Amino acid sequence: MTSLHRVRPWLAGLAVLGLTGGLAARLVGLGSWPEAIWAAATLPVLLALLAEIVTSLRRGDVGLDIVAALSMTAALAFGQALAASIVALMYAGGQYLEAFAERRARREMTALLARVPRMAIRHRDGRLEEVALDLIRPGDRLLIRRGDVVPVDGLVAESVAVLDQSALTGESLPVQRKPGEPALSGATNVGEAFDLTATRRAAESTYAAIVRLVEAAQRSRAPMSRLADRYALVFLGVTVALAGAAWALTGDAIRAVAVLVAATPCPLILAVPVALVAGLSRAAKLGILIKGGKALEMLAQVRALVIDKTGTLTLGQARIVAMRPVGGVAAEELLRLAASLDQASPHIIAQTVVAEARRRGLTLTIPTEVVETPGEGVIGRVGGRAVAVGGPRFVAGKVPEGALAALLHERPPGTVVVAVAVDGEPVGLLLLSDELRAGTEPLLQALRALGVERIVLATGDRRDVAAFISAGLSIDLVRAELTPDQKILAVLSERKNGPVMMIGDGVNDAPALAAADVGVAMGAKGAAASAEAADVVLLVDQLDRVLPAIEIARRSRGIALQSVIAGMGLSIAAMLAAALGFLPPVGGALLQEAIDVAVIFNALRALRG
Repeated sequence: MTSLHRVRPWLAGLAVLGLTGGLAARLVGLGSWPEAIWAAATLPVLLALLAEIVTSLRRGDVGLDIVAALSMTAALAFGQALAASIVALMYAGGQYLEAFAERRARREMTALLARVPRMAIRHRDGRLEEVALDLIRPGDRLLIRRGDVVPVDGLVAESVAVLDQSALTGESLPVQRKPGEPALSGATNVGEAFDLTATRRAAESTYAAIVRLVEAAQRSRAPMSRLADRYALVFLGVTVALAGAAWALTGDAIRAVAVLVAATPCPLILAVPVALVAGLSRAAKLGILIKGGKALEMLAQVRALVIDKTGTLTLGQARIVAMRPVGGVAAEELLRLAASLDQASPHIIAQTVVAEARRRGLTLTIPTEVVETPGEGVIGRVGGRAVAVGGPRFVAGKVPEGALAALLHERPPGTVVVAVAVDGEPVGLLLLSDELRAGTEPLLQALRALGVERIVLATGDRRDVAAFISAGLSIDLVRAELTPDQKILAVLSERKNGPVMMIGDGVNDAPALAAADVGVAMGAKGAAASAEAADVVLLVDQLDRVLPAIEIARRSRGIALQSVIAGMGLSIAAMLAAALGFLPPVGGALLQEAIDVAVIFNALRALRG
């Protein structure tokens, strides 16, 4: 946050004190003190405004702030300090409202950054020490505990690592890495603790490379201007021309001052941010964090959608989607036997099987004589019967040759198969997969009804999995096996269709979220990098929240546009009255106050549904 942002609350407070202090001094008859107090309170606001104008002009931006600066300067120059003080209060108050909205959005983000790895546990001289990431060197041996995010790229040193790489690659199911195999930074350890031998420094690792892509995408994205500023050049030209004509034709400089004061775009400076902040507040009550008015404006205009698969279009976690019992065994008995034995296993797939059995209310038996082969399967006794549960290859070794082969047909893409054998005979299979979110197709249709003309699925997962998941959905294009930089290209290529919204949840989505006109992150379970890069964060794990987000954005922008049009119309009418001599500077400032009240009440309608 810049120093100018930090002083805005002080400027608004000073403007309030100056105006009220000058009025109090006039009431008690302190002579020339009121004019001095009003001028003293106006000058800091004017100087800060001039500094901001210079900065904007260097960027090539021309805003309505110039009109406010002209009116304050002219009012002070021609002894109309009260009018200048009123204008200063209106300007400082509007700027404070905008800054308040941005600060609130940033404060909300802090809770979403907990997953970013900043420290690591390193083996050193027979003990463990916690060190900062930038102190890790290639060759260091690190302990990765269950639930830890892998801090740097490395090789699994011993044991079998079970990693959730969905945030990096889009693969919805955990992967196993044996000793000597690579583990990527940013993946989450969902299995037992293991040791990792670092192969790269933190700054050179996969996670850091994706963060650099995010920063590059944010720098290259076209800035979004404030709504009111788009009318600045025309309004500025009309104002200067009318003020100059009034002075030239009448010889009365006070008329020019009155025109400038009446032209001060207080309704725009105040009402537009009020409408946008009201929209942000309403969205926040629904679990939708929109990071400022500019993001809300752009959200109202999206015409194309690029959406990630894992954790966004799908639930992002494996679930049992089918059971194939054989030999007269009932489906629930198949699940009960497998879950009873899997109680003894810490593997993420085993835990999923146990959770499903408990969800169905099955009574599980305590297993005995359990022996687990890490990463492959487990054997033991359940109620006196010998049970084997694990991958098809593992269980095939426990039953007669070829007995399992007949069951392994028509396996859907992206599924994990858990085989179950009892007393040396196969009794069935459990199929686990990442499920499509309920109501996805109605959601896509509703987005089209809101004006989204093109929908593209962009995922890092395999092509067959992407095709299987998207079958039957009204998606215009499926792009699979994408790297983070290729996702950026997928977003940029859709710009020809209008402003692009990108929805994702993983670390690999973060660069594309930053590059999109509006990035929407699934913040409840998603990666911190994606929540940081996005313009909008869904704080609840419900994709359909994007619908009210767009509706709120459109309503708020529509109300803000009403304020722009009404404010400019009323200001032009007041300028004409001032030019004709019917409205003095203080009268113009007070009229602007009345206009302010009207348009602000209109803007507050954005708080309601």
